[in-house]
Amino acid sequence: MICLHHCFLHYLFFGLPAVRAVFSSHAYFPRLRSWATPAVVTPIRRPFFTARNPCIGAVCVLFFLAAAPAQVFPGAPPELVECSKIEDDGERLECYDNLAGRKSREPVPDLEPGGKPRQEEEKKFSYFSQLWELEPQTRRKRFPISPHRSNYFLAYTYNASPNYDVVRQADPAEDLKYEEVAFQLSFKVKLWSDILGRKADLWAAYTQRSFWQFYNFDDSSPFRETNYEPELLLNLRTDYQLPGLRWRFINVGLNHQSNGQSEPLSRSWNRVVANAGFERGDFSLLLKGWYRIPEAAADDDNPQIEDFLGYGEVWAYYFWKGNRFGLMLRNNLDFDENRTAVQLEWSFPVFERVSGYLQFFNGYGESLLDYNHRVNRIGIGFILKEWN
Repeated sequence: MICLHHCFLHYLFFGLPAVRAVFSSHAYFPRLRSWATPAVVTPIRRPFFTARNPCIGAVCVLFFLAAAPAQVFPGAPPELVECSKIEDDGERLECYDNLAGRKSREPVPDLEPGGKPRQEEEKKFSYFSQLWELEPQTRRKRFPISPHRSNYFLAYTYNASPNYDVVRQADPAEDLKYEEVAFQLSFKVKLWSDILGRKADLWAAYTQRSFWQFYNFDDSSPFRETNYEPELLLNLRTDYQLPGLRWRFINVGLNHQSNGQSEPLSRSWNRVVANAGFERGDFSLLLKGWYRIPEAAADDDNPQIEDFLGYGEVWAYYFWKGNRFGLMLRNNLDFDENRTAVQLEWSFPVFERVSGYLQFFNGYGESLLDYNHRVNRIGIGFILKEWN
């Protein structure tokens, strides 16, 4: 800017005299010479610095004007004044176009090879992220009912080893069919989000699992057993990188499970539970542990249940092209009288939100009535799909 100012001053002091000399020169303008000046011309005294070419001064003036900031003329419409204040060139041009009534071009859509607009891929969130609202994008502003455990309906199951002894304690003439219908309903609701500004949520959950002797038409298709399981869980959202795994959450709480029946078929127990979830890509791992709250011997409906169900279980899931493969392992860790349970699952695509479901269970503790009885069951049906 200093250089431009210098050029302008140079033109004022040294360029203008040279221009006057050119206009008064007879060689360039002979007719003007006789009209513009007297016969005797006083010689122009050249200053110490002279402009050899008058165009240099004009160029300096143009550079000076170009360097000056653009100003809107006085009396211009307020809209133009506002547009002139915009610093970004593209936004300022768009503002002028809008004032002129000129529409900008619509963006050209991204097309697939077949000519159809390309659909933007929806970001995929993990199973635990959706189940426990671990990401900001998966957190719901309100507190609607959401899935807790799996919600399924096994229209046909075959149990190769029904527990006749326990049902005949109440009715010696009771008979059981090998075929049953089994289903589970499980949901939860958030009671308190971001407790005290921390990454912690308080949840209330409820799970109900029923075993229905639907195919026992001679006995009016009774329900053999239903287990009710309410929980209160404090979920802590974590994000720790472990070797090969990502620790996503840990929750602790209280759990009650009972079958709502009267003696001698009544079963119930209370536990303090702690669960931890880990992920890696399409693989999810859930570690579950519990401690049974002691009861008086006279009130204990299911003594030594820990000897059969142990103190925890492991759930593993793998997701592949809409399929979900599941595995549950449980062991009492007693090598003298070792008791185990295993459950295998396969969920396969059928509809958008409903999948086919195949389940196999072998071991102890499938239900509270069967906590000390080994069950061998396989079934097929449908499951609500709560994963991507």
